[in-house]
Amino acid sequence: MKGSFYKRGNTWSYMLDVGTDPITGKRKQKSKGGFKTKKEAQAFAATILSEMNSGTYLEEKKMTFEELSDLWFESYGKLGNPKKLGTIRIRDSERKRFLQFFKKIIVSEISHDQYQQALITLKKGHMDDNGKTIIKGLADNSVSGTHATGVMIFEYGVKIGAIKNNPAKGAFIPKETKTVKDLEENNELPKYLEKDELSRFLETAKNHGLEFDYEIFNTLAYTGLRVGELCSLKENDLNFEEDKIRITKTVYNPTNRYNLYSVHTPKTKASIREIDVDPEVMLNLKDLLLQHGFEKKRKQNKYHDEGFVFARTGEYAGYPLVIKIVNNRMKRLLKLAKLNPDLSPHSLRHTHVSLLAEAGASLEQIMQRLGHSNDEITRRIYLHITKPKRKEAAQKFSELMKASKKPDDC
Repeated sequence: MKGSFYKRGNTWSYMLDVGTDPITGKRKQKSKGGFKTKKEAQAFAATILSEMNSGTYLEEKKMTFEELSDLWFESYGKLGNPKKLGTIRIRDSERKRFLQFFKKIIVSEISHDQYQQALITLKKGHMDDNGKTIIKGLADNSVSGTHATGVMIFEYGVKIGAIKNNPAKGAFIPKETKTVKDLEENNELPKYLEKDELSRFLETAKNHGLEFDYEIFNTLAYTGLRVGELCSLKENDLNFEEDKIRITKTVYNPTNRYNLYSVHTPKTKASIREIDVDPEVMLNLKDLLLQHGFEKKRKQNKYHDEGFVFARTGEYAGYPLVIKIVNNRMKRLLKLAKLNPDLSPHSLRHTHVSLLAEAGASLEQIMQRLGHSNDEITRRIYLHITKPKRKEAAQKFSELMKASKKPDDC
């Protein structure tokens, strides 16, 4: 068998003569490119020749990355436990990011170096010669998730015989290297409300809010719930005897159409929790359920009776609120209260962290209450709020040691 090696642009390729087609009599050739060096191309070609000589060689299926990606996505979620709709949607977005690099390329021709370069471009972004952004750079978590999807797609390719080796294996997630100065000056905190601002916001919700606005935002502020958790709360999650709320689920509704919602278990075990709640908040929720009771009687068989606490009235009576509505309602109230318009319902979660820290709750207690096993933003807010107290503790220790010294020690 003969072989040749040639360079195209910055990469090397090989071309092997692998015999004659018994039907047409034409010479059969096999080629592959994308190798960083000629040596790598030669080594790969040698492996192919060795397999052919030993009779263990299997021809890879001619399939584009787009075709493989579609096949993988079709099978994703059907194997093993059913995947959550939210996860499937994310995986779909992640796989489509690779289409801009590999869409019509035969899968067996995609090299490890090409895949690695795709990850680097996804992280750094790419602009054309005129300075126009073609690919927007992604955050580390987004690149990491996309890489995980890439690994799964190519692993599926190995399984169905489209490729022999997974080019995504061993690739690294490009991350920005921070200097000591960067770390020292990293004081960036998420936006949240100060105590007096929160009081003004809730007062505005009470006096100028739309239907159930006060109950919605008062509950978010006093519990630190995620909006999806709030919208999924049901009557049996409320313990009025002990003033507790149990969080076991979240609402998923990407289309924001009330009747197309679905309820899922939380993404992590830490999110399943039971928290103590201010008695006044619980009374507000009890009143809310009484109002829903009146609505049920008016609507009779038309009421969507699934026990949702934050339920719609009117045409879609009984259906859970959608997150978009909560976001829009908050923007309206922030404007009326003349507060930062960039805040979101999630900012109330950060506000809850800051006020708990100020009240003296430990980081562990806050993490448990918010349903976090570990969260960098929560930790950062906590350290920021408790900094004066930590400084005070150091001063007290110093004073204690000075007071314990004997006159002869001085």
